[in-house]
This record gives sequence, C-alpha cells and structure tokens, in this order.
Amino acid sequence: MSVRVKVCGITRCEDAKAAVQLGVDAIGFVFWQQSARYIDPVSARWIAANIPPFVCTVGVYVDPDAAWVEETSKIAKLNLLQFHGDETPEFCNQFSQPYIKAIRVKQDTDLLQYAERFSTAKALLLDTYAADMPGGTGHTFDWQLIPKYLPLPIILSGGLNPNNVAMAIKRTQPWAVDVSSGVEASKGIKDEKKIFAFMQGVKQL
Repeated sequence: MSVRVKVCGITRCEDAKAAVQLGVDAIGFVFWQQSARYIDPVSARWIAANIPPFVCTVGVYVDPDAAWVEETSKIAKLNLLQFHGDETPEFCNQFSQPYIKAIRVKQDTDLLQYAERFSTAKALLLDTYAADMPGGTGHTFDWQLIPKYLPLPIILSGGLNPNNVAMAIKRTQPWAVDVSSGVEASKGIKDEKKIFAFMQGVKQL
C-alpha cells in the first residue's frame, strides 16, 4: 500500500498545481490567523477550484470558534478538517466534514488514550511538541514513542523533508506523511524541486 502525502501551508495556486502534478494526495490550508502560512478562505477557494478531482483539500485549525470553521469550510469547500489545538471530541464532531486530530507528541504522551478519546477521527496526525507552537516547528520527534499498534491510521508529521522521509516511513509505517516547512523556499512559499525530491523519497519504499 503506497503512503499518501499531504503538503500543508499552501498559499499560492502555482504551488498547489505543482504539488498535485508531482503526485500529492492532499493539500492543506492554514486557517489559524497567527500562522505565517495563513490563507484567507476566499483565496483558498480559488486554489481549490483549480485542483483536479480525487485530491483532498484540508483546512487546518487551532482552537477555532465553531463559526470560523463553518464559514471557512463552506467558502473554501473543504473535504476534511484538521484540528491542531486542544479541541474536544465533541467540538470536532459537530461539523459535517470528517476530521483528523493532530497530537503534539512528547515523552509522556499517551497515544493509545488519544486514539480512544478521538475514536471518531479519520486519523491521528502526529507532530512535534513545542511549548509555544501548535505545529510547523520543522523538527522531528522521537518516533519510538509511537505504539506498535494504534486503532486509527497514523499521519506522520513534524520535521519531515526530502532527506529523512524515506527513513521516517520505514521506521513508523504511517498511512500518510504531512510536510510543510520541509518543502519550502520560505514560509508559505513552496519549492517545486523540494516537493519533487520529497515525493522521490516517499516512492523509494
């Protein structure tokens, strides 16, 4: 089974088109306004309108108001929601779109407990813990903290890049990988050559 790829933090139509042409399965729009990769929902809608079928569009949120999720997901016509803060299962379940829950992993994180608590999620996205950042740290975490078996699919994130993605997949056997800063020229601006190299790393296995 091939590993799926999501490129997150898309802010430009040309970057989305390049990513899709290189074989990514999903693109992510960051609707957290404090992020350097924030995109407004109207711009996201324009980019999504230029994406071919069978490519998933994902909205990324950090402790949002429910109204903001409803507004942005409707305007941008999202396929999937990604919650990156301290949202409860009840909050995540109230929307019409399916969701994935991001977990920032550190030494004492109980991923089995999270999988049970967020059993309605389509997957758990495992990212690197940083006290002052909800994601996008550019650093990996200790992959040995991932249990051998989790009842939900794993999306591996956190510090992935063309140089380490093949090793990351080999060690963790995820359903999908998620990359942002690892394929950027600058924050929010993707580098087509880096996306190509990343996809080559994924396809090695």
